[in-house]
Amino acid sequence: MYNKRTGCVQNQQQRQGVNTPIFTSTANRYIGNDEIVYPRNFNTENQKAIVEKLCLLERGEAGMILSSGTAAISTVLFSLLKAGDHALLSREIYGGTLKLVKEEFTKFNIAFDLVPNAEIGNIKSLIRENTKVIYTETPSNPLLSVVDLQAIANIAREHQILTVVDNTFATPIIQNPIALGIDIVVHSGTKYLGGHHDLCFGAVVTTQKLKDIIYQSALNFGGSLNGLDCYLIERSLKTLALRVEKQNDNAMRVAKALQENAGISNVYYPGLVNHPNHAIAARQMEGGFGGMLSFELKDIGKTDEFLDRLQLIIPALSLGGVETTICQPSNSSHASLTEAERLGQGITDALLRLSVGIEDADDLIRDIEKALTA
Repeated sequence: MYNKRTGCVQNQQQRQGVNTPIFTSTANRYIGNDEIVYPRNFNTENQKAIVEKLCLLERGEAGMILSSGTAAISTVLFSLLKAGDHALLSREIYGGTLKLVKEEFTKFNIAFDLVPNAEIGNIKSLIRENTKVIYTETPSNPLLSVVDLQAIANIAREHQILTVVDNTFATPIIQNPIALGIDIVVHSGTKYLGGHHDLCFGAVVTTQKLKDIIYQSALNFGGSLNGLDCYLIERSLKTLALRVEKQNDNAMRVAKALQENAGISNVYYPGLVNHPNHAIAARQMEGGFGGMLSFELKDIGKTDEFLDRLQLIIPALSLGGVETTICQPSNSSHASLTEAERLGQGITDALLRLSVGIEDADDLIRDIEKALTA
């Protein structure tokens, strides 16, 4: 029903369309309404429709969508941390997140330590009285290391520390950190949630209590989205499970084929039984092992030639789309790290990160083999 006074449709359930209408207005009538609807308030119908779906997928109570994955991560961290606090972060996380922490935390007198592999023994030894947050990412970018989320949640709860997990690579189709005891989940929705290389956004899912805290900083930082982007995000979520299932299957087939290729020295994929964290991955990644893998060429001098020879696989930044893409982390996602920092994580110039799409797996394998032997 259309309310002539407010100019708003009163009840979404009374609409006949199966899609959420697109609300582009940044100016909304406020007289007679309980809340002021405004995109920066994260409360438009298009924004709410996405959050509702993400909360169901991630098994959370409340959340927000923001203008990028980094916007989601920075908003969460700076809403939970203040001057004099201390945070623990996995060393093996996205290079952009490391850059954010190293360049911004010091400005606000926030101390931090980077934990190798986020191992429980290392975490316990680094916890301080002022430690407020443990932040990790699993599987990690780009070496696909896997962190035991339940163990981290247990030790954090014991010390009354909040936990934040970047679930971008796994997606809620594969892994649900909140169900394992984690407090807050963040996503670079630009990747799998969007899934078509045409959207840039981030997401946060947590409890209502923590969302209310994060929301206050989000209002100040202003990282909101418009109605048109929200419409496309909601559209993409409808195919998320189908896309991820196909990407899972393809990635496993490609990883096994790469293991047998003489031109490749190492393959990093948690679905392989020789992956050092395979047992943890099999336990907590209930929906599969994901569409991301990385591998190292035996001949490091042939990396550029190999990338040039690929015909189907696209050398491109970002990941998680329906098209298979590949990049060299040392000069892309982790280029902001020093060479020593990259090598400390095992990121060599021979390492290539492969985001497996939904093409035919045999075609992808042939493309790699031809590029290696051309």
